[in-house]
Amino acid sequence: MAAIDMALFRHMMTNVRSQDDIQAYMSTEGRAADAIRRERDLLRLLLEVTNLLVSRRDLGDVLQGLSECLRRTVAHDYASVALFPADGPDAIVRLVVLDGARRPELEGRPISVSARHRDRFARGEPAIYDFGWLDRQNPAVAATLRPFGLRSFWSGPLTTARGRVGIINVASRRPAAFDGGAAETLGPVSGQVAIAVENGLAYERIQRLTDQIASEKRYLEDELRAGQDFTDIIGESEAVRRALQDVDTVAATDAAVLLTGETGTGKELVARAIHDRSPRFKRSFVRLNCAAIPRTLVESELFGHERGAFTGADAARAGRFEIADGGTIFLDEVGELPIDVQPKLLRVLQEQEFERLGGARTRRVDVRVVAATNRDLGAMVAAGEFREDLFYRLNVFPIRLPPLRERRDDVPVLVRHFVAKHARALGRALPLIPAGTMTTLQAWEWPGNVRELENVIERAVILARDGVLRVPSFDAPASRPPVVPEPAGGGRLVDVERAAILQALRAAGGLVGGAHGAAARLGLRRTTLHSRMRKLGIQRPSY
Repeated sequence: MAAIDMALFRHMMTNVRSQDDIQAYMSTEGRAADAIRRERDLLRLLLEVTNLLVSRRDLGDVLQGLSECLRRTVAHDYASVALFPADGPDAIVRLVVLDGARRPELEGRPISVSARHRDRFARGEPAIYDFGWLDRQNPAVAATLRPFGLRSFWSGPLTTARGRVGIINVASRRPAAFDGGAAETLGPVSGQVAIAVENGLAYERIQRLTDQIASEKRYLEDELRAGQDFTDIIGESEAVRRALQDVDTVAATDAAVLLTGETGTGKELVARAIHDRSPRFKRSFVRLNCAAIPRTLVESELFGHERGAFTGADAARAGRFEIADGGTIFLDEVGELPIDVQPKLLRVLQEQEFERLGGARTRRVDVRVVAATNRDLGAMVAAGEFREDLFYRLNVFPIRLPPLRERRDDVPVLVRHFVAKHARALGRALPLIPAGTMTTLQAWEWPGNVRELENVIERAVILARDGVLRVPSFDAPASRPPVVPEPAGGGRLVDVERAAILQALRAAGGLVGGAHGAAARLGLRRTTLHSRMRKLGIQRPSY
């Protein structure tokens, strides 16, 4: 009996050793199979990411392809790429969601990177963490991701030979999802992903520069077609010298400049002089007349628009600020800027960033702003027609341009300049300028300033067929709007106004409108003069 029991015991022990061996063998086989699967997944991911390098250039296409690769290879519930700024790694990055957690507040969002992660990424090491750690380090991002139930995270640096371009993030609803094989698959492939992303970013920058060059080309062609004459400022009077001293003082800085003065005083020429004397002189000088653009299109002209932003927007278009990047933008008649566009202009002045109309991506520019107006912006602020904060931001360095009647000594040199210009354009010899003609021109009040003077000289050159310059009769000082005398002896202002209107009407032979009419003599619009006549009871035959 004892012998039988001993034999049975030996058989049982032998059988137990065989099961252990089998279990050990199966365990070894399982680990080998897992390793083979991980190697297969890694090779597949490397192959697909390598295909991205040669088949896709646009950053959006690269990121979409990366999302598809990850979805087929690594089990996850969320993936994103955080891109560093173009000028190098920073604590602030732009987040692009690849898969899962599709919410507007995540797309394009700038996020901060913890100091611990920055140190790890600088060493080229990935990071594995849970939701609790994320909640402590970055509560804002954690709050956005909380509804998705993500519990474990893997983040790795995207580094190329040129430096770090960003971070790739993968997350799962399962705890400790990246403690094993998934992390071993993601780690080695991050280098290839970095090259793909870097290529996409480079292509994006090339496209942006190409678009900017094309926009600048269209703008410069428009400028040439406009036939503008941007001759240097002409004048030797004390008023002009003071203005030019201000230009020299402010040109070397990036301060905003506000040019004020009556229409026709040469504000655009001064703006160009500021640009030409500044360190930005090699870049674009872009102008926009805010009064010449329909109010509904001002925002699009300034900041550009995306395709489909409004009816007729068949293609994306860069705005004037993008075209002027690195240079100067001149906003003429800035007082005409619609009130709803003013906050966006203020943001560009303060932050140097904006979004295109219909777009969500924030664009940064480096632009110097020179604005001009012939209106009283201070009064407009008081009337609620212009933002006070924008006025102060534009009025950092004001320059007042004097009207021509305050610089009469400059009239002769301006006359000679315009005579030579228009005679050359007409293919004629320079006409003689009699002393009496020059005296007449110097005596005129010039309500239209230098622009009016040039128009008068152009007409005079056209009419000077005998080689002598004469001022047309309708431009002579005799037609000058009469100066309303001060009330004498306590007379009422309304009586003085009535007398001035009657005097102008009689001098014009009863004609109200037209170049020779009373309205032109008084410097008023025809409709305004009619309104004043009705109010004062002036009617025929009183004049």
